[in-house]
Amino acid sequence: MKKYTFLITVLVLGFINNAFSQDIKFENGKYYTLADISVTGKVDYNEQTVVTFTGLEKGQRILIPGEEISGAIKKLWKLGLFSDVNFYVNKIEGDSIYLELNLNELPKLQDVKLQGIKKGKAEELLKETDLKKGKVVNENLITTTKNYIENKYKKDGFYNTKVFISTTPDSTDNNVKMLVNIDKGEKVKVKSITFNGNEKLSDSKLKKAFKNTKQKNPLHIFKRSKYIKEKYKEDLTAVIDKYKENGYRDARITSDSVTYNKEKNDISIKVNLEEGNKYYFGNIRFVGNTIYTERQLNQMLGIKKGDVYNGVLLQKRIADNSKPDAEDITNLYQNNGYLFSSINPVEVKTYNDTIDFEIRITEGPIAYFNKITVVGNDKTNDHVIYRELRTRPGQKYSKELLVRSIREVGALGFFDAENIKPEFKNVDPQAGTVDIEYSVVERGSSQIELQGGYGGGGFIGTLGLSFNNFSIRNIFNKEAYKPLPMGDGQKLSLRLQGSTYFQTYSLSFSEPWLGGKKPINFFTSLSHSKQFLYNYSNRDVNRNRSFNITSISAGVGKRLKFPDDYFYLTSSASFQYYDLNNYQTGLFTFGNGASRNFAITLGLSRNSKGSNPIYPTYGSEFSVSAKFTPPYSLFNGVDYADLQNDPNYKMTYNPDDNLNVIENDLNEDPAPGDWIAVSGYDANGNIISVYKVDTADEATLNRSKYDQKRFNWLEYYKIKFSGDWYTRIYEKLVLRTKGEFGFMGAYNSARGLVPFERFYVGGDGLANYSLDGRETIQLRGYPNNSLSGINGGIVYNKFSLELRYPITLAQSASIYGLTFLEAGAAFEDYKNYNPFAMQRSAGFGLRVFMPAFGLLGIDFAHGFDAIPGSGSTQKSGWQTHFIIGQQF
Repeated sequence: MKKYTFLITVLVLGFINNAFSQDIKFENGKYYTLADISVTGKVDYNEQTVVTFTGLEKGQRILIPGEEISGAIKKLWKLGLFSDVNFYVNKIEGDSIYLELNLNELPKLQDVKLQGIKKGKAEELLKETDLKKGKVVNENLITTTKNYIENKYKKDGFYNTKVFISTTPDSTDNNVKMLVNIDKGEKVKVKSITFNGNEKLSDSKLKKAFKNTKQKNPLHIFKRSKYIKEKYKEDLTAVIDKYKENGYRDARITSDSVTYNKEKNDISIKVNLEEGNKYYFGNIRFVGNTIYTERQLNQMLGIKKGDVYNGVLLQKRIADNSKPDAEDITNLYQNNGYLFSSINPVEVKTYNDTIDFEIRITEGPIAYFNKITVVGNDKTNDHVIYRELRTRPGQKYSKELLVRSIREVGALGFFDAENIKPEFKNVDPQAGTVDIEYSVVERGSSQIELQGGYGGGGFIGTLGLSFNNFSIRNIFNKEAYKPLPMGDGQKLSLRLQGSTYFQTYSLSFSEPWLGGKKPINFFTSLSHSKQFLYNYSNRDVNRNRSFNITSISAGVGKRLKFPDDYFYLTSSASFQYYDLNNYQTGLFTFGNGASRNFAITLGLSRNSKGSNPIYPTYGSEFSVSAKFTPPYSLFNGVDYADLQNDPNYKMTYNPDDNLNVIENDLNEDPAPGDWIAVSGYDANGNIISVYKVDTADEATLNRSKYDQKRFNWLEYYKIKFSGDWYTRIYEKLVLRTKGEFGFMGAYNSARGLVPFERFYVGGDGLANYSLDGRETIQLRGYPNNSLSGINGGIVYNKFSLELRYPITLAQSASIYGLTFLEAGAAFEDYKNYNPFAMQRSAGFGLRVFMPAFGLLGIDFAHGFDAIPGSGSTQKSGWQTHFIIGQQF
């Protein structure tokens, strides 16, 4: 205010002097009518705009000198746009006065350059400081920019960071170029942390309480040694909390010192302590409670008379500020509508080593949600968000419902989960109402997959489009194409993949709220793939021999209310048609014919993972599913035990027929009971496949025709289970624990297990194409599918531990690193199943999620065991796996 007073005084004096110098006479303290204001000087703004800024108007009665002029000067200075403001009197005619407003605009930023840091960091810093072209350059901008950059690097441990900012005029009118020179200096390390006066708690325990300030130690990976003054002060408080956790209520820091060694660029910390006596909880009495009984509150508190005093635990049981959904007394009240309640623990008596407490409760009135609004959603329609919210107008206030609403909106995947914030508006204790405004930040929800690579013996190209916030009701609305109709929360996916020897086409669609009123998810898919016989040695493609699969499926899923509303029930029906045309590869037991697979799948899951689906930090996901076909053998009238004796599947094999026997022991005659493969042609010109030598008359069973009959309609069942846990270890360091298993069986042992739908374990878990309905299970450290036999497994189990830490969870890209341990195996029959006989691996990797491309990643894994069936005892060793589009 003194600055303005001084400026106004100077300017008014200048105003008067100027009037006298021009021999313009006016009466001091007289009111004049403002006839006109002209604007002169170095200014780009429109003259009328500048006059509007002053608040003065033509025809206005003003006092010379007076508050009108000084007020106008104040307004212009507050804009922060001008370096010089002067009023002059041009002329006076009777009671009318003509003024001149002379201004000099502050220069504007034409270009900015950052020196001393890498290009990527410079671009990031420019966004943070908002140094854009056209911004007014004043002392405030330079000071705030300098302070922001210095503080930013100090927070990263560069305690001696210096920033120098200079500006030079540009050739263009009233513009400047800015040079920001950043000298980070060396990162300041903590040489030593010394505690004096501690007898009850060891140095190591107290150093662990220093969460942010760590002593130099090469074993510290996630917490490097650095010194940040604010964080150090927090750590001093944490030391006292550590004492409070162990009963030492009176513990205090008598003094502390931080000594900086400039030569070695490190610091030494000394903390002097006074521990005091150890205390215990005495009587704990609740006062003011009418809603909950003392017994209920004591049960929630979980502290009994005689327990060692723990001030930190007491506070957490009353209000745990580190967890919004914690089980504490404050949330007990707030989840039941008592938004305005307050709970305060008070020490009422201390005797010897015991402390009595009163927990004083002010319950207040019940609060209700009033207006519920959402801001920030420019693309997503309001109803898509509102239907996920658990908070409704007129509903009793519940903090639990607020937290759950944030999770549900984040799980949609359309918004930056780290920036979903409910803001309290119009909190009215008298009326007992509160308005909630959910603020969201949208991110790209559509993804494109465009890749090419060498795999499976040839070049493979993939084009995938996934529209995760689609609007099918606007598909014929031309105005909705921006560039596609979006905003209704539906998902539409298209995928094309092909090479010289196979093509796959697929289309899928899902509607999460069928009918728009209940969370009933409808999903359907259609796909077709065509595989030609491929010779891997000479890369020859035989297009006269092919294997086609056409598949269609549809299903619904429903959110349940019991046991809780995290449970989800799904049911679906699928049909696959497998068509083999002269396709003899050894992968299947017949090369001509067709199989049909109609199956029902029922699934039950519970998903309570955290609000960020890309990087959950808490919660779990469990699922169990059963896939089964009708038991055709119960009603189709076929005796599969006697089927091999049917003359329709018998042919005579005579070694003198000059057929080429395809077998390892070509020089030996087939023994009775042996299966042999022969190449030749029957009367219809079809290749004869596999036969079994009979003991009596050398008649053989045509395995191809026999299996075609057995597998005309597939008959099987599959059971799968998966459990996934997320545990926050420290801040955003998260441990993911996962276990899964699956097995398939047959209703009729004589009919046997089908050659389709098997489990293939090993590798990255990605299937470029799937010919036989197989399921690929990731187990890094081994080649793809290498841990299952050629026919796949009918039972598998897998366990993994994965430690994750985020590099950034920004809206544009989420990046996190990981290390992992894995073990698993697949088995071809139940008699050899051993859940402890597993192949093991360990490694590390990186994941990058970008809204436009989905999840990308790379893993480096070391397999500790030999590959089963390889005939080698050498361990798998290091393998590199690329992850594209896999689940988080």
